[in-house]
Amino acid sequence: MPRSVNAVASRRRRKKIMNLAKGYWGSRSKVYTVAKNTVEKGLQYAYRDRKTKKREFRGLWIQRINAGVRQHGISYSQLMGKLNSAKITLNRKVLADLAMNHPEAFKAVVDSVK
Repeated sequence: MPRSVNAVASRRRRKKIMNLAKGYWGSRSKVYTVAKNTVEKGLQYAYRDRKTKKREFRGLWIQRINAGVRQHGISYSQLMGKLNSAKITLNRKVLADLAMNHPEAFKAVVDSVK
Protein backbone atom coordinates (compact mmCIF):
# COMPACT_ATOMS: atom_id res chain seq x y z
CA MET A 1 0.00 0.00 0.00
CA PRO A 2 1.45 3.43 -0.89
CA ARG A 3 2.47 5.84 1.78
CA SER A 4 -0.29 8.24 2.81
CA VAL A 5 0.83 11.84 2.99
CA ASN A 6 -1.41 14.77 3.79
CA ALA A 7 0.01 16.91 0.98
CA VAL A 8 -2.90 19.33 1.10
CA ALA A 9 -2.16 20.38 4.68
CA SER A 10 1.60 20.49 4.06
CA ARG A 11 1.20 22.70 0.99
CA ARG A 12 -1.24 24.98 2.79
CA ARG A 13 1.17 25.37 5.71
CA ARG A 14 4.09 26.21 3.42
CA LYS A 15 2.00 28.53 1.27
CA LYS A 16 0.88 30.45 4.34
CA ILE A 17 4.51 31.13 5.29
CA MET A 18 5.46 32.03 1.71
CA ASN A 19 2.56 34.49 1.48
CA LEU A 20 3.71 36.16 4.70
CA ALA A 21 7.23 36.41 3.21
CA LYS A 22 6.12 38.29 0.08
CA GLY A 23 8.14 41.44 -0.44
CA TYR A 24 11.24 40.16 1.35
CA TRP A 25 14.55 40.34 -0.49
CA GLY A 26 16.11 37.40 -2.33
CA SER A 27 15.88 33.95 -0.81
CA ARG A 28 13.92 35.32 2.12
CA SER A 29 10.89 35.31 -0.15
CA LYS A 30 11.82 32.33 -2.38
CA VAL A 31 13.24 29.53 -0.20
CA TYR A 32 10.83 28.04 2.33
CA THR A 33 13.30 27.38 5.16
CA VAL A 34 14.82 30.86 4.94
CA ALA A 35 11.39 32.46 4.60
CA LYS A 36 10.13 30.53 7.64
CA ASN A 37 12.96 31.84 9.82
CA THR A 38 12.49 35.39 8.55
CA VAL A 39 8.72 35.35 9.06
CA GLU A 40 9.06 33.94 12.59
CA LYS A 41 11.58 36.64 13.49
CA GLY A 42 9.36 39.30 11.95
CA LEU A 43 6.39 38.12 14.01
CA GLN A 44 8.55 38.26 17.15
CA TYR A 45 9.48 41.86 16.33
CA ALA A 46 5.84 42.70 15.66
CA TYR A 47 4.75 41.29 19.04
CA ARG A 48 7.55 43.09 20.89
CA ASP A 49 6.97 46.40 19.15
CA ARG A 50 3.22 46.42 19.77
CA LYS A 51 4.18 46.73 23.44
CA THR A 52 6.95 49.25 22.74
CA LYS A 53 4.60 51.45 20.71
CA LYS A 54 2.42 52.04 23.77
CA ARG A 55 5.45 53.20 25.79
CA GLU A 56 6.70 55.47 23.01
CA PHE A 57 3.33 57.14 22.49
CA ARG A 58 2.91 57.75 26.21
CA GLY A 59 6.33 59.46 26.23
CA LEU A 60 5.39 61.55 23.20
CA TRP A 61 2.12 62.65 24.83
CA ILE A 62 3.96 63.65 28.01
CA GLN A 63 6.46 65.72 26.00
CA ARG A 64 3.67 67.49 24.13
CA ILE A 65 1.71 68.22 27.30
CA ASN A 66 4.86 69.48 29.02
CA ALA A 67 5.73 71.77 26.10
CA GLY A 68 2.19 73.14 26.02
CA VAL A 69 1.83 73.63 29.75
CA ARG A 70 5.20 75.37 30.22
CA GLN A 71 3.92 78.20 28.03
CA HIS A 72 1.45 78.85 30.85
CA GLY A 73 4.13 78.91 33.55
CA ILE A 74 3.59 75.48 35.10
CA SER A 75 5.33 72.10 34.76
CA TYR A 76 3.91 68.80 33.58
CA SER A 77 4.09 67.16 37.00
CA GLN A 78 2.39 70.12 38.68
CA LEU A 79 -0.40 70.02 36.08
CA MET A 80 -0.98 66.29 36.51
CA GLY A 81 -1.03 66.61 40.29
CA LYS A 82 -3.53 69.45 40.16
CA LEU A 83 -5.70 67.62 37.61
CA ASN A 84 -5.84 64.58 39.86
CA SER A 85 -6.68 66.63 42.95
CA ALA A 86 -9.38 68.52 41.00
CA LYS A 87 -10.86 65.15 39.89
CA ILE A 88 -10.45 66.05 36.20
CA THR A 89 -10.04 62.76 34.35
CA LEU A 90 -8.57 63.70 30.98
CA ASN A 91 -6.04 61.16 29.79
CA ARG A 92 -2.64 62.06 28.37
CA LYS A 93 -3.68 61.31 24.78
CA VAL A 94 -6.53 63.83 24.96
CA LEU A 95 -4.43 66.43 26.78
CA ALA A 96 -1.65 66.13 24.18
CA ASP A 97 -4.19 66.53 21.37
CA LEU A 98 -5.60 69.63 23.04
CA ALA A 99 -2.13 71.08 23.53
CA MET A 100 -1.21 70.52 19.87
CA ASN A 101 -4.42 71.23 17.98
CA HIS A 102 -6.66 73.25 20.31
CA PRO A 103 -4.45 75.57 22.38
CA GLU A 104 -7.36 77.72 23.60
CA ALA A 105 -9.15 74.67 25.00
CA PHE A 106 -5.90 73.49 26.58
CA LYS A 107 -5.44 76.94 28.13
CA ALA A 108 -8.92 76.65 29.64
CA VAL A 109 -8.00 73.29 31.19
CA VAL A 110 -4.77 74.71 32.61
CA ASP A 111 -6.52 77.81 33.97
CA SER A 112 -9.18 75.67 35.63
CA VAL A 113 -6.58 74.01 37.85
CA LYS A 114 -4.20 76.92 38.45
